Order: sequence, then structure tokens, then C-alpha cells
Amino acid sequence: MEAAMSDVNSDGRIRTKLNLIMEDVNSSVFMGAVDAFQLVEREVVAIIGPQVSGIAHMISSIANGLHVPLISYAATDPTLSALQFPFFVRTTQSDSYQMAAMADLVDFFRWKVVIVVGVDDDYGRNGIAALEEELNKKMARISYKLMLSNQLDESEVMDKLNKSKLLGPRVYVVHVNPDPELRIFTVAQKLQMMTDTYTWLATDWLSATLDSSPPAKKTSLGFLQGVVGLRQHTPESNQKRAFMSRWKKMQQNGSASSELNTYGLQAYDTVWTVAYAIDRFLDEHKNITFSPNTKLHDMKISGLQIEKLKVFNGGNDLLDILLQTNFTGLSGQIQFNQDRNVFSGGYDVINMDGVSVRTVGYWSNVTGFSLSPPDSRTGRQDSNCCVDQRLHSVTWPGGKSETPRGWKCMEAIKINGYCIDVFLKARELVPYHVPYTFQPFGNGRSNPKYFDLVKMVAADVFDAAVGDIAIVTNRTKIVDFSQPYASTGLVIVAPIRNSKSSAWVFLKPFTAEMWCVTAAFFLIIAVVIWILEHRVNDDFRGPPRRQIVTMFMFSFSTLFKKNQETTVSPLGRLVMVVWLFLLMVLTASYTASLTSILTVQQLSSPITGIDSLIASHWPIGYQTGSFAYDYLSDSLYISRSRLVALGSPEEYESALRRGPGDGGVAAIVDELPYIELFLSRQKDFGIIGQPFTRGGWGFAFRRESPLAVDISTAILKLSESGELQKIHEKWFCKMGCHGENKHGNEPLRLNLTSFLGVYTFYPVPSLSLL
Repeated sequence: MEAAMSDVNSDGRIRTKLNLIMEDVNSSVFMGAVDAFQLVEREVVAIIGPQVSGIAHMISSIANGLHVPLISYAATDPTLSALQFPFFVRTTQSDSYQMAAMADLVDFFRWKVVIVVGVDDDYGRNGIAALEEELNKKMARISYKLMLSNQLDESEVMDKLNKSKLLGPRVYVVHVNPDPELRIFTVAQKLQMMTDTYTWLATDWLSATLDSSPPAKKTSLGFLQGVVGLRQHTPESNQKRAFMSRWKKMQQNGSASSELNTYGLQAYDTVWTVAYAIDRFLDEHKNITFSPNTKLHDMKISGLQIEKLKVFNGGNDLLDILLQTNFTGLSGQIQFNQDRNVFSGGYDVINMDGVSVRTVGYWSNVTGFSLSPPDSRTGRQDSNCCVDQRLHSVTWPGGKSETPRGWKCMEAIKINGYCIDVFLKARELVPYHVPYTFQPFGNGRSNPKYFDLVKMVAADVFDAAVGDIAIVTNRTKIVDFSQPYASTGLVIVAPIRNSKSSAWVFLKPFTAEMWCVTAAFFLIIAVVIWILEHRVNDDFRGPPRRQIVTMFMFSFSTLFKKNQETTVSPLGRLVMVVWLFLLMVLTASYTASLTSILTVQQLSSPITGIDSLIASHWPIGYQTGSFAYDYLSDSLYISRSRLVALGSPEEYESALRRGPGDGGVAAIVDELPYIELFLSRQKDFGIIGQPFTRGGWGFAFRRESPLAVDISTAILKLSESGELQKIHEKWFCKMGCHGENKHGNEPLRLNLTSFLGVYTFYPVPSLSLL
């Protein structure tokens, strides 16, 4: 732009000397707005730029209010329209035009589904929306959108691209801002996505990046082999060749640092466009005047001094003159269409072949693809052009010349399992034909995230998801689930050991509190019977020592045999009836509990339940991709540093055997069906306690899908007929259904609460009879 301003001011045909004020806002919308206000306060008559579409939206509103023409050579957002922003003029093409070329390119190679990689800003979102509209016209579609931040953080790019490998489409369209580091492709190379099974298309950001790169860097671009992109066509001319030669001399003497790309040529032409318009405006109107904006003048906003902003009185006239521009510049013919965009000369179709950039053809909206360049004003090819759509041979990733299929060719594999069997049986009960094709989700080596699968159903990438998908709140917000076909819940599995019987095992059935209260009641019955019998029964008379011995022997002997002493009084016999009933309940319960302890193999663990696991501060394992991670951290507030992701039964076993002291885990939290399957092959681990959450597995469908209701009805029929249980036994009992019985919780001991009713019942009649 400085070179253009120097040329303008030294050209004798332009009688007015122009002053160019340069501002760099570093792609900040806020700073762009601030600098725009500072510029218009200095009574500028035109604004050139900005390069960023988001800033152009903001400045266009300011330009409209103050009638200052805004001429951009790089803001390509298609929503920057003349209807909304009448003072916005574009010396480059709108992305709606470029996306028509990209859609034609997809259609030319007969691809129907693509994945789009774009930046999440006005430029990226609106450009992709324009591409989607153009693809729909070609009966093609975008299956998935990978939206990235403007910073193109490498870890973010790697995460998004890695997830996309799980999908079927292999055609990627990349629409980001010019990036000298080419991070999208460098990350793709690390992920082995620049091979012959992938296809990469790029909008003109790639050509802009490559054209402005130093020659030394272009020798290291071999990893881009096979990428196909677009470049705005600029016809060859003596004027262009002379300027390019001059630019190289400027680089040599240090007055220019970078190489020139198409946008640089358009920036040069934009300065000349404004210069011609201002020169003609002064010829016709003689002077430039500004007047206060009455609405702004009446506003008294402390400190902003917004009333100083003035309206350019000749703004409409200057805009009209700009729109009548017609000259030949470095980038071609400069003339505006009815949308206030420059007439396009079309696009070059470029192909990376090794380290070189090769032009394989041209595109215009009039004749489509051709081997001949289009006319810069009409978009038509010369008369020698063939009518047929043609391009030179393209080198694809991997060095192949055959057009890629554009879709991952799934190997012929047989998919079966518990969830698949349930779905197929349920499908048979749906009252209409349901065609289906199973597509595996994941790379077969590590667990994918279930929520990512559910999001792809919500995004229409898949029609439904069939698998062990837990029905949890955040998933039900974006998809519809079928009736649960399996009951699940989170359980704890930990190492267990056999507990050996001790010499004091006979004390285990009762708690200490229970033993104390029971002993106290034996003393009470002794005292009560003595009180009621000693006056009328000779057996309870005699010296005090003999009475005490008789009293307690009578009480404790009721456990084992018929008493030598008999009760005589009616009240004493009534008390004995109540006591013997209580004693019968106690002895029966004690016998049952002791029998269980002695006959059932007991398994023990230092962890007794979820509360003790939380308090232990030991590492906890969970299944990779499971919702257990979010539940443990967000609902139970367990530190995420304690949670260890495990991806296979082998990792489960290894981590549990090593334990928390040797880099393993103290326990694993997972859904019950997985643990049952794991324990069916293991003897040294067991389930601790009972499931501490309740849930179920279901099939995921798109919102308002009628199939969700019909499959749910079919699942209920399978449950009522017993077929669902048969499928469960088929898959979970192959190794013997022993896992569900391997609980390592402590045997239930009888406590006072269990007999509170009986103990409360006994004293009442006894005391009343006294």
C-alpha cells in the first residue's frame, strides 16, 4: 500500500496529493473500532481495509453512520452485503463466489460428503455456511464441521482431527486464516492423515500463505503433496511483471520484507481505486466538507467526546464515483458488479506436487473448469477452450494419480455382541422394514468417548448409535434414547482375600452392643423371676448366697435345658412365656448368622464402600470414555488427579494387582455389566457393596425420530417374553455367572436396632406384673 501511495503521489495524472494513515490493530475487533473512531475524527474521506472480516463488520457500521466509504481488499465474509452496509465496497471476491468454485471442485471429482475444517469466527462460520449452501445445490453435503479457535492451538487441532478419523468421509475442505506455520497440515502429517486414503482441499488461504512464504521455506513443503487448492486468478500483464521485478529490488534493498500474494496485488489496486475516485470527486465537487451529526452532537457522554465525529458530506458522491471505477490494475480489471464486489477473473486450481505448486486448471462461474484462463472481466474462457469440463492430471496424497474414493472403505467384518443382538431382535418386532448398515466407531485400539458418539448422532453424522450407551442427563439433552434394555449402575471392584475363621468367631453374629444388652436382659429376668417366686416357691428360698446362685442359674439355664426349678406363681409363668419367646427369636437369629459365617466363604477388602473409597485418597480406576469420570469428579467431588483411565480388562487386572503403592489403583469404578464380565474370568477380585447409582443402557436416535419409540416398544416386548433375559445369559454367562455373586462386603452382623421391637416389648409386661 505504501508503494501504491508513492506511485499515486508521483503520477502526474493525479493532481491531488494523498495522505495514507496506517494503523495495525493486530486482528482485534475492539482495537479496530477504536482506531476507526480515531481516523474518522481526523476527517478521513475513505478507509482502506481491514483484512479481518470481524473488524469489517464493526467498521462498516461506523462508515455507514458517517458516510465514509470503506474499501476492503481482504474481508471476504459473504454476509458483508451491500444491502446491510451500503458504504462497504470490496476489491476482492466474496467467499460466496469462492465457495461456488469449491462446491464445483467437489462435484467435479464426484464426491458427495466432505468434512470441513474452519475457524470459529465470522470469516469461518459464514464462509462454511456459503459452502454448505453451494454443496446442497450439487446434491452433496457437509457431514461434520471441525471448528477451531483463531489461535489454531496444536493440541486442539490434533484432538479434532483425531476424532474425525473415526468417521467415514475422507475428503477435507480447510477454510482458515492464512497460517505461515501450516499447522493444520503439520498436525495431519503427524496423525498420518496426509496419506493416499485422505483428500485435502483448501480455499485461497493456502495459496496466499504459500505465495507470501520465502523461497527457502518452500523447499520443505513436501508434506503438502496432493493438496488441491484455489487461488484468485490474476492475469499476466506487462504492468504486473514490471511491478514484481520492482518488488524484488525493494526486497533486496530492505524496503520490502515479504513475498507478494494475490491480496497484496489487490491492496495495491485498492489504493489506486481510491486515488482515482478522490481525484475525480475533486474535479466535480471542488472541495471536501464535513458537518456535525445532530444526533451525536446532542449526546453528552462523559470523556468520549463523540460529538466531534462528523459526517462526510460528499460520502454518497464519492461512493458513486468508486462504483463507476474501470481500469486495469495489477490483479486484473477493476470494475464493480451490482453487489459492490470486483468482477472476478475466476480462480486458478492449484496442486501441490512435491515441493512445487502446479496450476492444473482454471474455474469461472460462467464455464466452470477449463485448461485455459478466463477473461478477467467476463469470466469466459477464450475461444480455443474446450466446452467439456477439464483439468490437468492431479497428484493426490501419496503420489497417486487416481482420484481418491473420498470415503473410508470399511473392511468386511462381522459385528456381533450383546447390544447388537438386542437391536436385531428388537428390529424384527418393528412393524416396518428398517434398513441398516453398521459402521464401527473407534480405531479398534482404544476406547472412544461415548459422548462424542452421541454428539455425532445429534449432528446427523449417524442416524442412530447402537451399543452399550449409558443413559445420562447430558446425553438426553441432545438425542432421544430408547427404553433401557439393560439395568446398570456404578459398582466398585477391588482385590479381595479370604478371611480365616478365628477362635472368637462365635462372637461375630452379634455386635458388642447387642451382647451387652442381651446379658443385661438375662440379669433382669433373673431378678424379676426371683421377686415373683421367692415368696411362694421353696426353690427360690434359703440363704442369700443360695438364692443368688439359684436366681442366675435359672436365668442362664433357659438357653440349654429344662430348668430344675419351676415357676409356681401365675405371674412368674406369664413372664417366662414372654422371655422364652424373646429367647427363641434371639437363638434362631444367632444360629442363622453363625451358620452363614462358618459355611459361606468370606471375602474381605480394606474398602467397604464408596464412602471409604472417597476417604482413602487412593488412586481410582475407571473405563476410558465412560461417564464414570465426570460422575466421580463432578458429583462426588473426587480429585481428578486420583482418577486413572484404563482401557481393557488386562489393564484392569494389572492396575488392581499392583495396587496404589506400586503405580496401580486401589479399586475400579465401572458399570455393573462390564464388571460382571471382568469377574467371570477373575478369582482374586470382587464387587464391594451394592451399586451406588442406578441407570441403564439404551440406543441413541436423532431428536424426534419415530424409530426411538418403535424400538422402545419392541424392547418392552422382548422383556415381557423373556427373550431379553436369554440374550443376556447368552453373552454374560458363557464363562459361568459367578461374577454377580462375588461380593466382598463384610457379612451383616446383628445389632440392637434389629431387635429393638422385641426388647421394647419384653420390659413392659414384666414391669407391669411387678
